[in-house]
Amino acid sequence: MANTTDPTPATAERTFGWCHWHEGPSETALMVQIIEQGSGPGAGLYACAPCREQRRLTR
Repeated sequence: MANTTDPTPATAERTFGWCHWHEGPSETALMVQIIEQGSGPGAGLYACAPCREQRRLTR
């Protein structure tokens, strides 16, 4: 039986990320751009919440 008195969901854990726009650490970074390459692995660019808002970046 689950504990129904704990309002904190399991997904509320903070994670470390990197914002490619302000080039610094962030706890709110989400992938906003994918760079595809013809051969080899691609890459993802991440932006924090303030940078996403200021630059109107979307996922």
